[in-house]
Amino acid sequence: MDESRARELLLKERDEVTPLLQGTEKEAETGLETNDDIPRDYGDEALPLTEQANDEAVAEDLRSRLDAINRALARIEAGTYGRSVLSGKPIPDERLEADPAAELTVEEARAQEAQNR
Repeated sequence: MDESRARELLLKERDEVTPLLQGTEKEAETGLETNDDIPRDYGDEALPLTEQANDEAVAEDLRSRLDAINRALARIEAGTYGRSVLSGKPIPDERLEADPAAELTVEEARAQEAQNR
């Protein structure tokens, strides 16, 4: 993939992920605040904790994605973009078009996923 196209896709995605992360982190921080004026059922007591856990999980996923985007941008600057960080093999353009922050070939990603199970 052309580096300028990759940079464009990565910067666009970073611009989308950053405000989502900020909003989700804010939700996680304020998730336990309740309005005591509203009558609730006892089953509602755990709801803020569940929502906060969900927000924290989403925030962690967004942080991971943002980190991957930043690493890809650094690889562009270093001249190593488009090659596996594991083997140095070229990552096909189709994969990079689908995920411009891809760090591994499809085969390597599958093998790594199988090891993590």
